[in-house]
Amino acid sequence: MKSYTQSTICPYDCPTSCGLLATTDGTQILSIDGDPSHPASQGLICGKMRHYAEEINSGKRILTPLKRTGKKGSASFTPITWEEAIAEISAHWKSLIASDGPSSVAYCYYAGVMGIIQRHCIQAFFNRMGACDLKKTLCSTAKSEGYASVAGTTGCLDPRELKDSDFYLIWGSNVAATRLHTLKDLTAAKKAGKKLIQIEVYGAPMAPYTDDTILIRPGTDGALALAMMHVLVCEGLADEEYLRKCTLGYEEFKHTLTEYTPAWASAITGIPEQTIITLARSYGQAKAPAILLGSGNSRYGNGAMTVRLIVILSLFTGAWTRPGGGLCGCNPCGGSRFDSSLIKKEDFRNGVPERTININQLAAALTGANGRPPIKSLYVAGGNPANSISDQKAMLEGLSREDLYTVVHERFLSDTARYADIVLPATFSVEHPDCYEAYGYCTMSSARKIVAPPGEAKSNWNTIMLLAKAMGYDDSYFQKTEEEIYADLTGTPTPRSAHLTAEDREKLLSGTTFSIPYADHTDCQTPEKKFYIVNPYIEHPMPHYTECYGGTESLHLVSVPSRYTLNSIHQNHEKLAEERGPMILIMNTEDAGNRGIKNGDRVLCYNELAEVEFIAETTDMIARGAVAAIGVYKSSQSLNGLTCNALHHDRLTDMGEATTMNDNTVEVKKII
Repeated sequence: MKSYTQSTICPYDCPTSCGLLATTDGTQILSIDGDPSHPASQGLICGKMRHYAEEINSGKRILTPLKRTGKKGSASFTPITWEEAIAEISAHWKSLIASDGPSSVAYCYYAGVMGIIQRHCIQAFFNRMGACDLKKTLCSTAKSEGYASVAGTTGCLDPRELKDSDFYLIWGSNVAATRLHTLKDLTAAKKAGKKLIQIEVYGAPMAPYTDDTILIRPGTDGALALAMMHVLVCEGLADEEYLRKCTLGYEEFKHTLTEYTPAWASAITGIPEQTIITLARSYGQAKAPAILLGSGNSRYGNGAMTVRLIVILSLFTGAWTRPGGGLCGCNPCGGSRFDSSLIKKEDFRNGVPERTININQLAAALTGANGRPPIKSLYVAGGNPANSISDQKAMLEGLSREDLYTVVHERFLSDTARYADIVLPATFSVEHPDCYEAYGYCTMSSARKIVAPPGEAKSNWNTIMLLAKAMGYDDSYFQKTEEEIYADLTGTPTPRSAHLTAEDREKLLSGTTFSIPYADHTDCQTPEKKFYIVNPYIEHPMPHYTECYGGTESLHLVSVPSRYTLNSIHQNHEKLAEERGPMILIMNTEDAGNRGIKNGDRVLCYNELAEVEFIAETTDMIARGAVAAIGVYKSSQSLNGLTCNALHHDRLTDMGEATTMNDNTVEVKKII
């Protein structure tokens, strides 16, 4: 059969939702390339997605339902039919609901796929059941809450607007691993003579692309932001007319800045006092400075406050009134382009859920460490909690329970699937329809099904429909086909997509991407139409410096993304895993030397939670007192069966209840 190309969208957790071109013969995906017509990615895609066709066609895919035959974790399974699997699962759930109530059942999904239909239909099903609800705050809700506490729903800069910036603070953002398209723009800006400075705990990945690197102690970014504002006020570089007119609480906040001197901040951050002063001057003297804010500095106990202070700093020079000025890295659209409530169906619940589990504390819900009875059944799809959630040892302990009935809907035998009682075969994005909205750009996309799933693989939607029927849920929602719900979603406008015409909606139905107009950054979307420096609606109205959790150990552990395997979804490609290499622990050269550790030594990193083995890599490009774990690994790729998540506490952030995966302390010693 003659081959042809069809446009589609990258389904994975990344700010861009890149456009892809799939070459197919109608039955198989032959290759994947970038789509030059996509308004944000413009044909540029990462190396991970260039291997997408190989993953889709992998001989290691699960193609039939599997039932456990051996000990949990042993990956001993035997094939069964879909009819047998659905009958067993539904019978088990009905029995549990009758004996223990629906809150004995929990579900877990996150960003394994970012499509709105295939992702959120899981929530609808368990809403209908009345099962435990899930707070899906694994990544950066502290960042979102910190931003919203200042700007409400005001859209920040779309990365395509950064071309107009004249000074760049790349603050806690490993752009090389997480924002490939922005990296291209930053490279062009540097070539044009514009100044790029990064503020980072571990600066090596971005050092080649910036003019200067300022290393900062983990969890102290808020102190730097406050000291910079102190300098801006003292040296007349703050736009006080703008701040008095367009913000609430500037005068009260200004008086608190007297105590936040560069000397004070230097003692906390480890940054020399003069460096802080020079940085503040450079920032304040720029006409259109932009802060490109990552998510790493929000993953501390003080994460939301840290983001809040950095957002306030971005207002201090009036940069938001000028093209390219302000802040980039939060939500640029100021609202959703698709109505996800059509899929989540929160109205299926009658009142407040009997029990809610924060995804970051799933291990405690499995083991009963939170003081409540352990849940008795867990359904996992679009996630890999054994490999990607804090307190890994407790997670594996919980998954090993013989009285926990676990169902995993997956494409490969992930670390979580190895502990399942039933494994169901799942689809790739080219094997079902879905809609996507980029969280880093003002775009909205739709993608049609291109090829039929191989073997007996089924999409999340089709699997949930089978389970709903077996459970006796006859709501009209559960009678829809994938194509029908896809048509509902593409045809329903929201305030941010209301401008699309009937012709545009037809194009959306057929599969395309639209660029949504950039937000008006001067039109503040808060009730008072002003940015909140002092926010009267939250627990701590006055912004101030707060410390992170820290710990008793001498080194502070942070996690750094790998461009080879950005998250656990990419672990199954052997070539990418080989290029990435073994589990590395980055150490400051002096810290390592004080412990008798040299580059390439095998080391043990430990705290009260676990002991994890790494290969040490020493450098001067990490702050003293910090160590960094690079990338996400599955247990079979680790050195002692555990990964860096085993060293992460399940504590939550100050706002947003997000992960504090960068807020843990450890000791490190050489393995003799």
